Amino acid sequence: MGKRVLLIEDEPNIIEAISFILSRDGWTVHIHEDGTTAVDKVRAMPPDMIILDVMLPGRSGFDILRDLRGDDTTKSIPVMMLTARGQDKDRELAMRLGANLFMTKPFSNTEVRDHVRDLIGA
Repeated sequence: MGKRVLLIEDEPNIIEAISFILSRDGWTVHIHEDGTTAVDKVRAMPPDMIILDVMLPGRSGFDILRDLRGDDTTKSIPVMMLTARGQDKDRELAMRLGANLFMTKPFSNTEVRDHVRDLIGA
């Protein structure tokens, strides 16, 4: 099976950019736009890694990350948090909750691709 990433993001421009970057790098990108059902989506088909926006409709990325890390079936999936809010307190909270990486928008295509490769060891 190929490399699969679940992008949990609600901003169309970000979805399009990341999907393009990672698809071109050989990833299969699955999209989910709702914070309320994000954990169920991860449990139903665990990806190789997750890119998780902080601000989502229904539920924050921090709450989702907390649930993922508290579940034996999802706790070891690498998670890269993505946000437009680059405040230190947000970064510290994400890392304390178990994020593998915290990245702020805007980002470069190369930066996203390289971080994803590093997190998976590809």
